[in-house]
Amino acid sequence: MATSEGFLTNEQREMLKIASQNAEILSSSPKGLSSSPKSPSQLFSEHHLKVPASGKASTAGIAVRHVRRSHSGKLVRVKKDGGGGKGTWGKLLDTDGESHIDRNDPNYDSGEIALFYPTIEQEPYQLVGATISDPLDDYKKAVASIIEEYFSTGDVEVAASDLRELGSSEYHLYFIKRLVSMAMDRHDKEKEMASVLLSALYADVISPSQIRDGFVILLESADDLAVDILDAVDILALFVARAVVDDILPPAFLTRAKKTLPESSKGFQVLQTAEKSYLSAPHHAELVERKWGGSTQITVEEVKKKIADLLREYVESGDAFEACRCIRELGVSFFHHEVVKRALVLAMEIRTAEPLILKLLKEASEEGLISSSQMAKGFARLAESLDDLALDIPSAKSLFQSLVPKAVSEGWLDASFMKSSGEDGQAQAEDERLKRFKEEAVTIIHEYFLSDDIPELIRSLEDLGMPEFNPIFLKKLITLAMDRKNREKEMASVLLSALHIEIFSTEDIVNGFVMLLESAEDTALDILDASNELALFLARAVIDDVLAPLNLEEIGSKLPPNCCGSETVRMARSLIAARHAGERLLRCWGGGTGWAVEDAKDKILKLLEEYESGGVLSEACQCIRDLGMPFFNHEVVKKALVMAMEKKNDRMLDLLEVCFNEGLITTNEMTKGFTRIQDGMEDLALDIPNAEKKFNFYVEYAQKKGWLLASFGSSSVAAGSSNVVAAT
Repeated sequence: MATSEGFLTNEQREMLKIASQNAEILSSSPKGLSSSPKSPSQLFSEHHLKVPASGKASTAGIAVRHVRRSHSGKLVRVKKDGGGGKGTWGKLLDTDGESHIDRNDPNYDSGEIALFYPTIEQEPYQLVGATISDPLDDYKKAVASIIEEYFSTGDVEVAASDLRELGSSEYHLYFIKRLVSMAMDRHDKEKEMASVLLSALYADVISPSQIRDGFVILLESADDLAVDILDAVDILALFVARAVVDDILPPAFLTRAKKTLPESSKGFQVLQTAEKSYLSAPHHAELVERKWGGSTQITVEEVKKKIADLLREYVESGDAFEACRCIRELGVSFFHHEVVKRALVLAMEIRTAEPLILKLLKEASEEGLISSSQMAKGFARLAESLDDLALDIPSAKSLFQSLVPKAVSEGWLDASFMKSSGEDGQAQAEDERLKRFKEEAVTIIHEYFLSDDIPELIRSLEDLGMPEFNPIFLKKLITLAMDRKNREKEMASVLLSALHIEIFSTEDIVNGFVMLLESAEDTALDILDASNELALFLARAVIDDVLAPLNLEEIGSKLPPNCCGSETVRMARSLIAARHAGERLLRCWGGGTGWAVEDAKDKILKLLEEYESGGVLSEACQCIRDLGMPFFNHEVVKKALVMAMEKKNDRMLDLLEVCFNEGLITTNEMTKGFTRIQDGMEDLALDIPNAEKKFNFYVEYAQKKGWLLASFGSSSVAAGSSNVVAAT
């Protein structure tokens, strides 16, 4: 098959085509025979074959695999793949035996084998493991960016919205850990921001149980945190204390968490520091809240002032657009009910401003600035305070009843409110007795705070002759005391003890506390620490025997589901269950003069000894009065009776009689003193052999004088009769 010089034969063209295809396959192969793809011309040049510029090859352009040069120098055609022919050695891979492919050969490539040897059986495909993302890792990365953005912007609502949209609520406890641990390594500003965000997310986005679990894993990792943060224990203790003060962790959390941690761990030290250094200090709530420089958000009082200012400015200018902008800039959408309430009050105070106020509320509702729930809550809060408002604006009730239909007809107040409001308004208008009682009760309480005269207060209540309203009086008493100093709070607790003895039943007191706890959410709008204060009043009532511990269960069962008052009841139980709860709660508001219990006992003992040694009766009574601890007078009774037994001198009975007749020692305190003697009779009899006989004599004497409650008399008389029989 001779060829003409300068032209390719058909066979050569076919070989060139095959070479081009092989080059394309090799260039696309992941592990080709060559490290880089080559063009057909490059393949040819590697084998010293020249291609003319015209594109036509000479005889030298024959593919090298099919060309052999004889010893004479002539080109000889050989068989394809170099097999056979004169002057050849056969195929490169020809062997005596069958071809064998070694898969362990480093140069082995299954792709190449499939390409050049399609008849050889292919190895099975192997599954290569791919990295699968962990949902928890994704969550942690996402919340880290949310926290960073929050620290930059300080926008609580955006952070809450982002966390809500993120989903994966089962991982929220890790958000707690990440937020606090990131804040611990930053400035006080970020620490304060973290505490504020936790309070905002509590119950709304993150459940109480997840908050607790988040702090548990924080405590468990305290040892690791301390490696990078030198004062980690103190900072984390402050976060725990702040969570307790902010009511997102119950006080009992500390006791429960201690049981799960080793005493040698940093987490255990955190809890001890939180309890001893922060939560046990006087005025600890204020100290903890100000530890990082105060809230990064404006306080409730500041918000109220800003709302009042912008509303008055709006009434003067009439610019609703500007007023809406100011409301939006406040950034407290959860507090817009206060805007509604204050706007309506302003409309009642300035009659000419009513059209402007209604226009503003309508536009704010249509723009979605004030939600329907916030609007209804604002109207509801005003409806509840109409009695007090009527003292300043006599026509407040009638004005309110005229505003409600207008708001409903214009579509910015839910129609369902009109029915309930109308019924409540009608009931309030008809019950003038209740209105008069509330007014009188407020006056009586104010006079008591000035005079500290319990007998006079009891007489005033009896003169009113409305015992069915006793729970309302209790609610008014504690609400007014909560907004005053510790002196008035102490006076309120002491008064409750006296009222329980004289005119209030246990049912009255239970119902009064239920009413207080039902309205605790609204009370907290005006009194920031309302939940803690109510818990102290409840716990103090139990310590003073005004309520029994089981009454707390009864109060909790009467509260509506998901009421924030339920947490207050649980807090009161925790306070009562704490070590030395009696002494701590008796001094929770300073205990009158603020003396410690041991100091008071020492002073009582000294004044009784001075009286017994020939002192003046009136002077002894004055000393008891000067103690300023009427809730602790049962100790006077107890020590006086013990001294009478020891000295065999019944002068002490004269002192007790005068104290009782003057109202200095109440029946309740007298009964409590006798009960304490009765409970400790076995120990007392070791020092005073005839203690039991003398005590029975004193009980009979006290019963004749009317010092003791009837409930004490039945058990005591039975015990006394059996003792007399035994003696005879």
